[in-house]
Amino acid sequence: MLISLKKNCLVKKVQKLYLVKKRENRRRRSFDAVITFFVNTHLNDFDKIIIAGVLGGIIGIEREHHGQAAGLRTNMIVCLGACLLMQLSLYLEDMHLYLKADSVVRIDPGRIASYAIASMGFLGAGAIIKGNNSIRGLTTAASLWLVTGLGLSVGAGLVYPATLVTILTILILYLFPIIMKKIITRHVFIRIIIVLDNLENSYQEIKDILTETKAFSIMHVDYIRDIANNQETFTIKIVAKKDCCWQSVSENMTVLSNLKKISFEEANVY
Repeated sequence: MLISLKKNCLVKKVQKLYLVKKRENRRRRSFDAVITFFVNTHLNDFDKIIIAGVLGGIIGIEREHHGQAAGLRTNMIVCLGACLLMQLSLYLEDMHLYLKADSVVRIDPGRIASYAIASMGFLGAGAIIKGNNSIRGLTTAASLWLVTGLGLSVGAGLVYPATLVTILTILILYLFPIIMKKIITRHVFIRIIIVLDNLENSYQEIKDILTETKAFSIMHVDYIRDIANNQETFTIKIVAKKDCCWQSVSENMTVLSNLKKISFEEANVY
């Protein structure tokens, strides 16, 4: 009886181990099948176009979320167009296989792809906006250039590298701004314009107010003395931390008895 119970327990353990091993093998086969699909499978042209649209849309959603003009639709269209151009390049080569080595006609599959990348510079330039001493849209322009590369890669059949680059790009666009805010102290360049009544040179007093907080560093000072209107104007260019409280600075400036106007604006980078 005891021997029979031991046999039953042993059989159950063996069966359990067999089932666990079977599940592990099934998962491993499934994973290998996915990897094989991305690496070795030769997709048809229709599948490549669909994948290109999806990859371009993933990056486009992130740009749309940040309120960029070149958002979801633009990135999808660019990626689809690049994929189609790459397929056209490869198709033209297949069409002219009958040409002999001594033929004067030469087919270069990389020429259309190279012009697709070069022409993306015009669209990228349109995404860059310069104004008020600041530049916006550089990341969007770079994303459009990258999306063109993704479309060309998918069109050439490099689906796995294109998918990996898409994942890395999304991580960079979403996570890096959060990381940079925590580990990098970003500075801004500010122009402070102070207008004073009466011709009293109050620069030293102004300098003391600005330097009493460690968040500022004075870079340059311009001084205009208007004798006719009995005014003096200080244009002070400083570098400061981005999260600096400008309202407290303007309140500290009110101790100047002859203060008429004070204004802050973003200045050029030095």
